[in-house]
Amino acid sequence: MRPGSRQGAIAVAHVRLMILTLLFTAAICVIVGRLALLALIAEPPATGSVNAMLVPLRGDLVDRHGAPLARTIDAWSIGVRPNKVIGDKAELARLLAATLPGKSEAEYRALLNRDVSFTYLKRRAVPELVAAVHALGEPGIAFAREPQRLYPQATLAAHTLGYVDFDGHGVAGMEKALDAKLTDPAQRGQPVALSIDLRAQAALESELGQAMTVFQARGAGGLIMDVATGELVAVASLPTFNPNNVKRADPEHFRNNVTQSVYELGSTFKPLTMAMAIESGIVPSIAKRYDATEPLQVGGFRIRDDHAQKRWLNVPEALIHSSNIVTARIADEMGQARMEDMFRKLGFDAKPDVELGGLAAPLWPKYWARTTVMTTAYGHGIAVTPLHLASAYAALVNGGMWRPATLRRIEPGKAPEGRRVFSEATSARMRQLLRLIVTHGTGSKADAPGYRVGGKTGTAEVAGAGGYRRNQNVSTFAAAFPMDAPRYVVLVMLDSPVGNAQTFGFTTAGWTAAPVVNRVVMRTGAMLGVVPDESRDVDVADVTPLLWRAEAKTGPISPGAAE
Repeated sequence: MRPGSRQGAIAVAHVRLMILTLLFTAAICVIVGRLALLALIAEPPATGSVNAMLVPLRGDLVDRHGAPLARTIDAWSIGVRPNKVIGDKAELARLLAATLPGKSEAEYRALLNRDVSFTYLKRRAVPELVAAVHALGEPGIAFAREPQRLYPQATLAAHTLGYVDFDGHGVAGMEKALDAKLTDPAQRGQPVALSIDLRAQAALESELGQAMTVFQARGAGGLIMDVATGELVAVASLPTFNPNNVKRADPEHFRNNVTQSVYELGSTFKPLTMAMAIESGIVPSIAKRYDATEPLQVGGFRIRDDHAQKRWLNVPEALIHSSNIVTARIADEMGQARMEDMFRKLGFDAKPDVELGGLAAPLWPKYWARTTVMTTAYGHGIAVTPLHLASAYAALVNGGMWRPATLRRIEPGKAPEGRRVFSEATSARMRQLLRLIVTHGTGSKADAPGYRVGGKTGTAEVAGAGGYRRNQNVSTFAAAFPMDAPRYVVLVMLDSPVGNAQTFGFTTAGWTAAPVVNRVVMRTGAMLGVVPDESRDVDVADVTPLLWRAEAKTGPISPGAAE
């Protein structure tokens, strides 16, 4: 090749290379320009949209220690587009009947032959079921993720938690009360802590369930409340339901006996009446004696003691023997205005103060006759929820401050101020008297060694059409512990228990409800931070000399003797 020709070829190659470089550069500029234009005209993604995809559609509920109570998990829906099915519909119907229980082969065949673009075969399906249907290989079957609310503790605390509807909105319990907070995108990543202690809840439900079975009771209810804050550490109502499967639940089981049912709670009201009598000066000294030698006649109405002592009784003796006569005499001296004022201060004239919905209103006397004043003093003629009574007992023992109940965990030092119902001195006196009812009275079966339990039995006949049913009662024990420095109120109620050989046929609270309190305290006391100590107790040295000498020596009377 000649030198001139070679140089010419090299020059041509250089020109071509430069042209290609320019074309490539121009293409790159066009692409970058288009991307820049798209960036300018496109809507920017919402702040945190990537993170939002990772956050559940509904926040979790946890107990006071962070244990899961309700959470949202991914589930699957299985559907079919009948007009997209390419296989034999009759054969597909047979396979679906064998894979997806719930419908017959004929039902699936009818569903596949419907003139619709889409229909669900199964909502909220588990992954294993999705895999089995997917293995059928039919392109007309569609799968999609959809969230599911899961209650990992099953029936535990069901009435407190409530449940959600199919669209994921709360329709009962704390699910409903906290619906806005749990679905708020700004807060969904943070679980909401309830006041419930899962361990105490399990113990309470276990003991209530056992007692309900043993005594063939129609229903039961119970709670554990922090006396300083109003926090409900455990709340149980039986029968219960499984919030994971509300469709199969008995509608009657949705009722929360603690907040949605009212009862005449009988003699558990007597300590409240005595406290107000002491507070108001109607009882100037607990040593003052009242005539209980015979029934109290008021017009055509006669007030009796179940197991009459037929002697004059002072205040400690009246509570130990649960005397209706003495309580009625003291209430008569107090009068309507003072009794009403006490009940209103304790919240007995309104629905219970707690976050749950569907709360029951008390049955308040329409007319306060003289006998009404007397009978409401020992828990007849007025009906409240067990939660009302628990809040009242908390005020009775915590120094006299009533606070609303709550199912939200309260940070230390942030308890509501509350309102004063009793003075510190009256509260201290009532702690002595409640302790004596357990050590010397009808509450002896509630005593838990080392926990210094105090409380009061209450047995009231069930009201029915045409009057009271003498063969049915509501048995309640309202207690607090430890009585030298109260931390918790424990309340147990059994609706219509049946006596057995173990109770010698008795259905009174001393035989039925009090032992449940004993077992609940023994199982939960230490886990709630109360260390049992048998060397400590309430100082009752100034009270025991007031007891009849035989009582002071012999110790507790029979639990069935009086309620």
